[in-house]
Amino acid sequence: MADYQYILVEREERVGIITLNRPKELNALNNQLVSELADALESFDRDSTIGCIVVTGAGEKAFAAGADIKEMADKSPIEMMEGNFRSWERIKRTRTPVIAAVGGYALGGGCELAMHFDMIVASENARFGQPEIALGIIPGAGGTQRLARVLGKYRTMEMVLTGAHISAQEMAQHGLVNRVVPKGEHLKAALELAHKVAEQAPVAARLAKESVLAAFETSLEEGLEIERKNFFLLFSTEDMREGTRAFVEKRKAQFQGR
Repeated sequence: MADYQYILVEREERVGIITLNRPKELNALNNQLVSELADALESFDRDSTIGCIVVTGAGEKAFAAGADIKEMADKSPIEMMEGNFRSWERIKRTRTPVIAAVGGYALGGGCELAMHFDMIVASENARFGQPEIALGIIPGAGGTQRLARVLGKYRTMEMVLTGAHISAQEMAQHGLVNRVVPKGEHLKAALELAHKVAEQAPVAARLAKESVLAAFETSLEEGLEIERKNFFLLFSTEDMREGTRAFVEKRKAQFQGR
């Protein structure tokens, strides 16, 4: 693994684990941290032995309490555009399923980062919010768009226009959080879920993720076409043959990612 300053990287069998590691700053997302996170995600994405990735935050207080305000306070529009927003695009392109394990605050960029991923497991003390309005700005990494697609117009307007913090329980009720667990149990629960994902056929898992994401970015007809193509494509894989044989033979499939 590469040496990183602001993240920790490890693996547990077929699951990659990335920890945002600026606990004194509540894991605030400075340019270097976001760039390192993109690097680590790409590295795991290239590793055929990794079937799922978990991203969490160091310490008990925050997953990530937002962007590094000190870093961006004097930036120009061009400097912001050339900064970590390129890394956010790299993060979004991760093909391997990713789970956010959220404890404490997930605010601003931290909330947006969690929503970049495919599932969210949160501690009961987790709080989500987009408080950028208090700084005279708005969410810039997808907050207004991703929240609106899950929460709808009115709740999103309230969050974005007031900066309100929303509990993990309410987010779960709206479908933005997969499950809420006791305080401090979020990483354990996320890893349990990640291992279940990592047991699946890797190519099928990636194409399943691609197909679900298409539902948010295409018309229904276009999304159905992407789904059909991915479905047919999987009939060319050895894992599809193994999976069907294992079902018929009443045994556990041994997927190889081919």
